[in-house]
Amino acid sequence: MRFFAALLLLGALYGCGAGGLVPGGPHAMDQALLASIVAENARATGLSPKLVHAMITVESHGDPAAISRAGAQGLMQLMPDTALTYGVLNAFDPQENVSGGCRYMHDLLRRYHKNVSLALAAYNAGPGVVDAIHGVPAFPETRAYVARVSAALHASTTI
Repeated sequence: MRFFAALLLLGALYGCGAGGLVPGGPHAMDQALLASIVAENARATGLSPKLVHAMITVESHGDPAAISRAGAQGLMQLMPDTALTYGVLNAFDPQENVSGGCRYMHDLLRRYHKNVSLALAAYNAGPGVVDAIHGVPAFPETRAYVARVSAALHASTTI
């Protein structure tokens, strides 16, 4: 019985979905490779690499195999329809996922006149909701997401 309890605990700690509970868990990727992918795609879209790293940290904890309860996938947690819109055929491929996520965030920043909070809220809750209320929605998840990415961005030492 103890064996099954230990197995269940390990499964919870290391399971798929937002990197499990252990940073650097079983699906964590090489940080130098991730930094290179982020730098390339941030440069191509005019985004700050620090912003992209902060989003990845909050979205997936750097787990390219992460899947949310809502069905978002990969490092930048792209929803399947968003992935298709941005030409991402394999959301679990780090290069494709970060490319699609960066292009999406670029478009949101343009839509919201470089207002990072509104763009992050739209990335999390969808632009329709942000447009409808002309601001960050009162959803606790979205408000927490914007705050967590902002905090990670300001605490970032990644260049």
